[in-house]
Amino acid sequence: MPNYWVLLADPEDYGWSHLAAAGRAVWDGIKNSRAQAHLKQTKVDDLALIYHTAPDKAIMGIARVTSAAYPDPKALERAVIEVAPVQALTRSLPLAELKADDVLSEMSFVRMPRVAVWPVSEAQWKKVMKLSGTAR
Repeated sequence: MPNYWVLLADPEDYGWSHLAAAGRAVWDGIKNSRAQAHLKQTKVDDLALIYHTAPDKAIMGIARVTSAAYPDPKALERAVIEVAPVQALTRSLPLAELKADDVLSEMSFVRMPRVAVWPVSEAQWKKVMKLSGTAR
């Protein structure tokens, strides 16, 4: 059974549409030590929600982790992973809707948005799939 994560992305720099078009990507640029610790816990075949930060502020799609964490060739003190797109959410879920939901408002990134990688519980994952109308 995979673990679940959320990866925060700046849609103007590299967001869901970029990942979907590329077919895979090295997920890099994660500097925060807590986010780095979470990134290093990911495993191949884990699933991740892709959340766009401003201006969108919404969960956009699902990616699959395709590599274990390894040193970033551009910054060896940091780790990176590789991800591939799985599918766009049928309906993106905006931050306001996440905050209004009893289960989703407890997602760590909703409370602490500066950390770019967070674990997601199975209950939270299922709720995102249900509210977005995404079969998964």
